Amino acid sequence: MNYSVPLMQNAFFDEKQTKIKLSKFIINKKRLSMDTYCIKFEERFAKFHNSKYAVFFNSGSSSNLAILQTLINLKKVKVGDGIAFSSLTWATNVMPIIQLGFKPIPIDINKENLNIKEDVIYNLKNCKVLFVTNALGFCSDLEIIKKICKKKKIILLEDNAEALGTINTKNKLTGSYGEMSSFSFFVAHHMSTIEGGMVITNDFKQYEMLKMVRSNGWDRQLSLKTQKSLQKKYNTDTFYSKYTFYSLAYNLRPTEINAFVGLEQLKKLKKNLLLRNKIFFKIYKSYLKNQNLVSLSFRKIKFFSPFSFPVICKTKVYKDKLLKKFIKKKVECRPMIAGNITFQPFYKNIYNKKNLPNCEFVHKNGFYFGIHPEMTNKQINLLKKLFL
Repeated sequence: MNYSVPLMQNAFFDEKQTKIKLSKFIINKKRLSMDTYCIKFEERFAKFHNSKYAVFFNSGSSSNLAILQTLINLKKVKVGDGIAFSSLTWATNVMPIIQLGFKPIPIDINKENLNIKEDVIYNLKNCKVLFVTNALGFCSDLEIIKKICKKKKIILLEDNAEALGTINTKNKLTGSYGEMSSFSFFVAHHMSTIEGGMVITNDFKQYEMLKMVRSNGWDRQLSLKTQKSLQKKYNTDTFYSKYTFYSLAYNLRPTEINAFVGLEQLKKLKKNLLLRNKIFFKIYKSYLKNQNLVSLSFRKIKFFSPFSFPVICKTKVYKDKLLKKFIKKKVECRPMIAGNITFQPFYKNIYNKKNLPNCEFVHKNGFYFGIHPEMTNKQINLLKKLFL
């Protein structure tokens, strides 16, 4: 369908110039598999996010898988441990939990910010890890969540794929609270590398293990000190070490093409985020005038970096009516992420449905449409009118 307001206008912000530069890069670059540009992108992304380390992956989904495998390899968790997660999330947040043999524990959300209810964490039992999703640019009180997790000795992880650039009232970026945090650079996200993901951490051991998990369990991208330590521990030498598989791992490597695009998009990221924020609140003024909609909460947010525009209706009847109105005007709309993830067939086929009233409410009464930095005034005005 030719949408009047597509979910994403272009593959990249400033797409034409990016493609011209990318074409020249591909022609002139001798090696396109993971190499120096990937390292440079990792370093610059870590700097942007005030993190010590960053590891680039071939997708955000791979990033989530690698995080959990890293915890297993470092013996921080074991098969059968409980991992709690936001019930309003994407499938590849939950699938690795199941695939790696953990016990999934879904947590309900707040309707007003689409993120987990903090008080639920106090009552978590037999939970080793909490994996929060900072949904659609929003966040819960991450300061409180981190304190509770520390007290209960729960490992906190963040999926920040949808909240890149959001700053909370403590002046910290979302994604800065987890022991490890993942990001996605798929086409429809804040910035794109075509396909790609990132994990940030301030822990050197986790950083080294993430690189091993990404690359077959090899030591090739590790520090010289770590390489020598592994060679000594497993009685290998520099010749055989390059073909020694030290830990359970995968091939989740990105390419130099992905990294080149990422470096170009990083240059424009601050402008991108400011435009998204400005466009969102222009439309939100009209949203607030509609008494049939649930007001959104920015209580713990200083700067909001929207992934998209969530619409939460007070009743399903009105949601169906409003959604038809949007679709008639050719606005590309989607369900609220994957909805209540426990309703999805892959989950229901294995586990019983959980009582998650707020997530179920949003699942039935919500949808979203795209927010991107190259939206025209005509598109913005159309979206504003549809709420009135």
